[in-house]
Amino acid sequence: MRVLLGVTGGIAAYKVALVLRRLREDGHSVRVVPTAASLNFVGRATWEALSGHSAPTETFEDVPSVAHVRLGQEAQIVLIAPATADFLASMAHGNAKDLLGNALLATQAPIVVAPAMHTEMWTNLATQANVSTLRERGVHVIEPAVGRLTGADSGPGRLPEPEELVAALYAVADGQAIPLAATAADDAGWGDLDGVRVLVTAGGTHEPIDAVRFIGNRSSGHQGLALAHAAAERGAKVTLIAANVVLPAGEGIERIDVETTAQLADAVTSAAPSADVVIMAAAVADFRPRVVSQTKIKKNGDSGLTLELEPTEDILAALVAHRHERQTVVGFAAETGDSTATVLEHGAAKARRKGAGLLVLNPVGAGQGFGDVPNSVTMLDVNGVAIAEASGSKLAVAHAVLDRIVSMRASPS
Repeated sequence: MRVLLGVTGGIAAYKVALVLRRLREDGHSVRVVPTAASLNFVGRATWEALSGHSAPTETFEDVPSVAHVRLGQEAQIVLIAPATADFLASMAHGNAKDLLGNALLATQAPIVVAPAMHTEMWTNLATQANVSTLRERGVHVIEPAVGRLTGADSGPGRLPEPEELVAALYAVADGQAIPLAATAADDAGWGDLDGVRVLVTAGGTHEPIDAVRFIGNRSSGHQGLALAHAAAERGAKVTLIAANVVLPAGEGIERIDVETTAQLADAVTSAAPSADVVIMAAAVADFRPRVVSQTKIKKNGDSGLTLELEPTEDILAALVAHRHERQTVVGFAAETGDSTATVLEHGAAKARRKGAGLLVLNPVGAGQGFGDVPNSVTMLDVNGVAIAEASGSKLAVAHAVLDRIVSMRASPS
C-alpha cells in the first residue's frame, strides 16, 4: 500500500515516527510530507531515514517531477498526524499554501486525520465547524484521546497512541469504521505513569584533574532529557539529576545539577528510596584521578604528564543491591565493539553483571548515540537477553523504553 503521511506542527509529531516505522515493517511504501512548522519538533533527517525517501516540505522543492500533484495522485491512502487546529482550518478551506496542502487537493485516496491540540482549541466552535466540514466531505477523523497535554494541561486533545493510529488507518483502507479509541474516564489518570515517581539521570560526569581540566565524555544529556520529558508527559512525577547538562529540563520536572560521579552517587542515593522507577541514563565516568591539583598544572617543556586513576563508584550496582520492593531499576550501557566481543556481547555481559531489571544498550561512536541525533537501542533483560529494540528520535526511543517499563511494572513480580 502506498501511504502519504502528512505531519503538521504539533509536539505529538514524535509519536508519528513510530507509526511510520510500523507501516514500513508491515511492508508499505510511505512518503512523508512534513509542514515547515513540524520540523521544529522532528527533523527532516528522521523522516527520510525511516521512510527511505526524501521528505519535501515546500511546493517548489521538486518542480520537475510536479511533486505537489504527483504525491497526491500516487497515494492509495493519506494520514495526517498530528493535525493541528491551523492545518484543519486550512484543509477545510481548501488552501494550498504548501506542498501538503497541494497534495491533498490532488489526491482521490481516502484521507484520515488525527487532530491533536489543547482542549480549548479542540472544543473551539471554529475547530469543530472545520471538523464537521471535513467529515461532510468524506474525510475520516480520529477522535483525540483524553490525557496529559503539553505543560500542566490535560483533557481531550491528545494524539492517540501509534498502534491506535495504525489500526484506524488499516480500518479505513479496508472500508471499515474507525475503531473507537480508548479514552480516559473522568477520574482516571493522565497516562500510564500517572502518579509514578520516576528518577532519571542524564548527561555525563566530569572528574577534575586540576583547577581547569577534567576527564569527561561526549554525553550531552539529550536522551536522559527525552526520558524525563516523556515520563512527565505520561503523568509521572519526575526528578532529573543532570550531570553537566546545559539543556532546559522542562516545566514540572524537579532538577538537581551535579558535576562528578561522587556527587551523582550522593544525589541518587538520596532520591532513589522514594522513586518507583530509576532510569540511569547518565554516562558515568569509570575512573577519576587519584590526586586532584587545586591549581592549574603547568606544562613543563616536553615533559609528559602521568595520571594515576582510581575506579569510581558503581552507582547502578548499588541501586540494584538496595532497591525496594516494586522498584524498577533501568541501566544504560554506551558500548562499542572491539577485538574481544561485539556491542551486543558486551551489553549482555554488563546486563548480567549489573542485575538491573532492564539494560538499554546504546551503540556509540562518531556521529552515533551522543548529541541531538537519532538513536538506536536494544533492551536487554537481567539475563542479557535482547527483548526489544527501538530507533528514531531521542523522544521516540524514550517512549519505547517507557513502554517496556510500564509492561514490566504491570507483570507479576
